[in-house]
Amino acid sequence: MTAPVVIAIDAMGSDRAPGPDVAGAIAAAREAPFELELCGDRERVLAELARIGARDERGVRVIHAPEVVTMDDHPATAFRSKRASSLRVAIDRVKDGAAAAMVSAGNSGAVLAHALFVLGKSRGVERPALVTVFPTTAGPLTLCDVGANVEPRPSMLAQFGVLGAAYDRAVHGRARPRVGLLANGTEPGKGTELTRAAAPLLAAAAARGDFRFVGYVEGNALFDGAVDVVATDGFTGNVVLKACEGVATALFGLVQQRLAATPRGKLGGALVAPALRDLGRRIDFAETGGALLAGVDGAVVIAHGRSDTTAMKNAVLLAARFARAGVAAQIATAVAATVDA
Repeated sequence: MTAPVVIAIDAMGSDRAPGPDVAGAIAAAREAPFELELCGDRERVLAELARIGARDERGVRVIHAPEVVTMDDHPATAFRSKRASSLRVAIDRVKDGAAAAMVSAGNSGAVLAHALFVLGKSRGVERPALVTVFPTTAGPLTLCDVGANVEPRPSMLAQFGVLGAAYDRAVHGRARPRVGLLANGTEPGKGTELTRAAAPLLAAAAARGDFRFVGYVEGNALFDGAVDVVATDGFTGNVVLKACEGVATALFGLVQQRLAATPRGKLGGALVAPALRDLGRRIDFAETGGALLAGVDGAVVIAHGRSDTTAMKNAVLLAARFARAGVAAQIATAVAATVDA
């Protein structure tokens, strides 16, 4: 009999913890068959379970963790001084093999530090990176890094393309994803000193790996299907991510305003309402849930600090999907292949 998949949750991570963290995890477990370990202050977590009618939920365990890593805590200091934090306990469950993946909506720098110190890097990985996905008309676009490394070395930036390609193959099933390096033009002389140094390294890695390097890609080409994966530094990637979220939300709101401005628009709005609702779901960050921390020896998903119940539910479902597919191991194998080739 196959052992059940277990997902550990940092129940005290989000800005409004433990409410969304607990409710989202329970909603995910009810939607898909896996077990939960809710790591956090026992009394507060149990109170939240009681509030949502899940105090006796099957397959749900509460693991007491009396300390909390806050957004103001320095990552390394929190790791050293808060060994009984909900974040540390959840990470430890993955390290010990008790859980197949963990989810946190807490301090992302602290999650990165804990994952590095406790789980360690996969062989050949210089620095783990955050990977997320954008919806486009041509299919999903994988972006790496979106916040873990704001000032990487050229070799790290090149490896973000390797990590992104490995993620794309494992999650989206594209055999040889097309990888581009984000820059301000497509000509070889464009970009920064960092991108110009990283480009030949990424091209060399592509020659050894299972992906194609297509060169520089501009921001206005991210959504036209020219590439499957975009490599960038964590600072730029995070700005792109947040800007796209803001633009998508603003455009969606403007469309709704215009449709509501006239009787004819209201009539048309009623006809396109199902499509608008579907579009709203696709551009809502809550539907993505979180980002995978690629390059560590374990499945770690980082969600937005402002996550609500829906966002946490989807982050937990994402973690369960990664755990079942062995995505972390697939990425580790792909990176090792480029190093050994």
